[in-house]
Amino acid sequence: MFESFADRNFRWFYASMLGQMASLNMQMLVRGYLTYELTGSYAALGTVFLANAIPGLGLALYGGVLADRVANRKRIVQVGQLLNAVNAFVVGLLVLSDVIAFEHLLVASFLQGGVNAIMMPARQAMMPEVVGMRRLMNAVALNAAGRDSIRLLAPALGGVLLAAFGAAWIYFLMAGFYTFASAMLLRVRTDALAGQEAQPRRRDERGGLGGIADGLRYLARDPNLRPLLVSTIAFALLAMPYVFLMPGWVADVLHEGPATLGILLSLVGVGSLAGAIVIAGMEPRRRGLLYLSAVALQGVALTGFAISEVFWITAPIMLVVGVGEAGRMSLGNVLVQSYVADEYRGRAMSVFMMQRSLASLGTFFVGVLASAIGVQWVLGGLAVALFGLASVGLFVAPGLRKLD
Repeated sequence: MFESFADRNFRWFYASMLGQMASLNMQMLVRGYLTYELTGSYAALGTVFLANAIPGLGLALYGGVLADRVANRKRIVQVGQLLNAVNAFVVGLLVLSDVIAFEHLLVASFLQGGVNAIMMPARQAMMPEVVGMRRLMNAVALNAAGRDSIRLLAPALGGVLLAAFGAAWIYFLMAGFYTFASAMLLRVRTDALAGQEAQPRRRDERGGLGGIADGLRYLARDPNLRPLLVSTIAFALLAMPYVFLMPGWVADVLHEGPATLGILLSLVGVGSLAGAIVIAGMEPRRRGLLYLSAVALQGVALTGFAISEVFWITAPIMLVVGVGEAGRMSLGNVLVQSYVADEYRGRAMSVFMMQRSLASLGTFFVGVLASAIGVQWVLGGLAVALFGLASVGLFVAPGLRKLD
C-alpha cells in the first residue's frame, strides 16, 4: 500500500505536493473571506473564482506543450511555485498596508490561475519520471491521499490562524509553503528511474499552436486516450457541480448553516481519503472496470444526496460520494498516464486537468437552472446522468471497461 514511499525521490516529491496543497487550500479560505469582507457580494465571490478558472482554459494546452518541450519538467514546476509565492506575498503586503481592494484579489486570482495552468501539466507529467510506471498507480493514489488529508486539515488551520493573526499573515504563510514546495523539488531526480523502466524521452520541438495541434491530433487518433479523455471531462461536468452548489443546498434543503456545510465537505474528504488508500493497495489490473464502477458509485451516491432532506441520512452518503470521487480522479489519472506516449504526456495531462476549469464554467449554467427549477431537481438530474453515462461504459462500450 505504501510502496512508493520506499523511493527517496517520491518522498521529496510528496513533501513538495503537501506544501503546495496546504497553500492552495488556505487560499480558498482566505481569498473568499477577504472578497466578501470587501464587497459583501456573492457575485464578487463568483467573479474571483471565474477569474481563476479562465486561464485554465486559455493556457492549459500551452502548459502541456511546454511540459513536452522542456528537458527538465521540474524547473517549470519550481518556477511556477515561486511565482505563486511572490503573488501571495504581494497580496499579504497589500493587506498588511490596509490598501487591499477587490481589484487586487481579482488580478491575483487571474495570475495564479495562469501560473497553475502552465505549471500543473508539468507536475503531473513528472510522476512517471519520479517513480516509474510499475508504481504509478500506487504513487498517484498516495498523492491523492495526501491531497485529501491536507484538504481536511489546512482550511481548519487557516481559519484558526485567520482569527488569531489576520489575513495578511495567512498570505505570508502561504508564500512560505510555496517556497518550501519549490525547495523540496531540488532533491528530486527525474533522470534516474527506478529499475530503468523507461527510455529517454523524445522531446517535441514544435511549440505554440503547432505543438497544440499536433498533440490534439495524437489524442484524437489514439483509440484508448480519445474515449478516456472525453469520458473524464464528461464525468467531471456531471459530478463536480454539487461542490459549488452545496452552500445553497445546505441552506435551502437542510435549513442548516456553515457548520453543517463544513461537516459535509469534511465527510467527502474522509471518504476520498479512504478510497485513495484502498486504491494505493490495489494491483494494477482491470483499472478501466474499476474506474467506471467508481463513477457509477458516485452517481448513485449523488442521487441519494439530491433526494435526502435529513442531515443524518446525508452524512453517510457524503462518505460514499468521496469514495467514488477518489476512484474517478485517481484511476482516470493513472489510465491516461499509462496509455500516453511520453513525448505527449504533458499535453495529455493538460487536457485531463481542463476538466476542473470546464466544470467551473459549466456550474454557472447549472446555477442558473437551479434558480429556475430548484437545486434538488438539477443535482438529481446530473447524478442520474452520471450514473447512466458510467453504465453505458460498463455495459455498452467495452473500450473503456477493458482498459488495464
